[in-house]
Amino acid sequence: QVHLEESGGRLVQAGGSLRLSCAASGRAPTMYNMGWFRQAPGKEREFVACITWNGANTYYTDSVKGRFTISRNNAKDTVYLQMNSLKPEDTAVYYCAGNWGPPVVVKHTTDYDYWGQGTQVTVSS
Repeated sequence: QVHLEESGGRLVQAGGSLRLSCAASGRAPTMYNMGWFRQAPGKEREFVACITWNGANTYYTDSVKGRFTISRNNAKDTVYLQMNSLKPEDTAVYYCAGNWGPPVVVKHTTDYDYWGQGTQVTVSS
């Protein structure tokens, strides 16, 4: 069992930056591939970024490439999402998720085993 807790979401103006954190606890949290997803009102949850458990590989959805960076500090059992040049369309609840498996890119919600409760990011125009 792994518990995930997101933090760092808040109201920010367009063009601004935020860093989200996802703290993991429980059974071997450093062995999980980790992902960030987001869900805007009335829309389905969508993939944002992921990182393998060893940090060797990352992957981003096209709309955030060049603006967002996913990273992890396994010594602190924490995964980060640095978000720069934020746009109003980035407004959503952001969730982190953990996938138990080999160090490969994991993009689908159904492949993740554990989820956090989410943190709200609101970007004003």
